[in-house]
Amino acid sequence: MTRRRVVASVGIALFAVAGVALGWSWITYPSDRTPEGAYLRVMSAVNRGKPEAFFAYLETDAQHACYTIKSYRQKARDRVARAYPEPERTRLLDEYAPEADAPDGADVFALYARRRGWLDRLRRDVTGIAKVEINGERASVQTVRGTRYPFRRRDNGIWGLTLFTATLVSEAEKAARDTEMIEKAAADYERVRGVEVRP
Repeated sequence: MTRRRVVASVGIALFAVAGVALGWSWITYPSDRTPEGAYLRVMSAVNRGKPEAFFAYLETDAQHACYTIKSYRQKARDRVARAYPEPERTRLLDEYAPEADAPDGADVFALYARRRGWLDRLRRDVTGIAKVEINGERASVQTVRGTRYPFRRRDNGIWGLTLFTATLVSEAEKAARDTEMIEKAAADYERVRGVEVRP
């Protein structure tokens, strides 16, 4: 055998081994309809620095909260743009822009994950799975470092991380209150302008 043939044969063998290993890991990777599978997908997204990639593995209330935040920030921003005077208009438009301009709920979640240091916190904590405890619709994934991550089974069978739900729901409620106050103030500004322009 020539040296070129040996190198080619070794290369083909390595490629085949890598293909078999990849295929085996694909077949044995746990389903996201298990807490282990959901946790591993969260861990993968965290390691890639992409919080939006594990939005699908948040519990339903957290996902809804992100869409609610976006919706209320859009409404508030649009109302401010139409009715508020400067300099408050510019200040509020800048404040609401990130959530209002986010393409969808996953992007809103990514904003919060980066802004509040959730991604860094997870990056420090996520490790291999030591054990999983399932109790009805709830589960706890304990890492080898002893950190516990709470999950809840969603209606579609996928397990969703509950770690950020309370904060996101609270932020959605705040966005709703802010929008209500913006609407009242905008109506006052329009009323004042209406009085000022009368002959």
